[in-house]
Amino acid sequence: MSEFDLIARYFTRPDRGHPSVLLGVGDDCALLRPVRLQQAISMDMLVEGRHFLPGADPVALGHKCLAVNLSDLAAMGARPIAFTLALALPAIDESWLQGFSAGLFALADQHDCALIGGDTTKGPLTICITVFGELVTAGALLRSAARAGDDIWVSGTLGDARLALAYRLGELKLDASTLAQCTPRMDRPTPRNALGIALVGVAHAAIDISDGLGGDLGHILTCSGAGATIDVDALPAGPALASQSIALRRAYCVAGGDDYELCFTAPRANRQAVLDAGRDTHTNVTRIGSIDPLPGLRLTDRSGIALDLNTPSFDHFTTP
Repeated sequence: MSEFDLIARYFTRPDRGHPSVLLGVGDDCALLRPVRLQQAISMDMLVEGRHFLPGADPVALGHKCLAVNLSDLAAMGARPIAFTLALALPAIDESWLQGFSAGLFALADQHDCALIGGDTTKGPLTICITVFGELVTAGALLRSAARAGDDIWVSGTLGDARLALAYRLGELKLDASTLAQCTPRMDRPTPRNALGIALVGVAHAAIDISDGLGGDLGHILTCSGAGATIDVDALPAGPALASQSIALRRAYCVAGGDDYELCFTAPRANRQAVLDAGRDTHTNVTRIGSIDPLPGLRLTDRSGIALDLNTPSFDHFTTP
């Protein structure tokens, strides 16, 4: 099978999906015609052995590699339009390609997001997706927009993905029931695009939680020139993590990573509007702290007593 046969068989479809897509896979460039006034563009690369374990299920991997990109659009409040796929493969494995493309397109169809092009080559398994979204002018949820006095919120639950990873790395043992609860959170994260869109005009700043809440919230604080106080015991632990020790719950909620939930800030006056956005998009939202004028991130327990948690977030170059 040639490179072009591979593309034609597994990644070419007659429909273009979103109405903004005029021309997709098959030419030198895709053609997009934005129907709104701003485009949001993001790119993520997933490398075997760094972002996913060797031998990962291809259907789940197809889902996840698009989900993590859609999550970036969610953090900006952008509606997905299209994506490109660059794929390096050690060899052509048709069974793997069939599963991978099925997982990829199943999630793409849920979000009306069309594959419009990309590239393939031979090499270590590497998946790189560039995703395109659209939003109304001046509607983006920027990391630099947090304001002192804002509430800090998170969507969904935290920590179960890190719990599943700990099991796979042999860091701890889990019973079958707990493992069944937490594994989908690692393998098939849910991008919160509907919530992100609903928060436009309600929230100030947002970021998706990929490397751990503490580190990702830190990006908001740095860009906004602000600080924050977080009640660690208010963090919504996933159902599997909730049955673990308090030390593990705190560590994995603060710095677990791979959650792909949204962390966002909103004025106190908009608390009901935030709750309404969660209700309307069938997404749980939890208020976990506040933005402070004093720089730095302060972690407390539910009584307000300061916690000193040595829980660094994931970093592509410093994390083993």
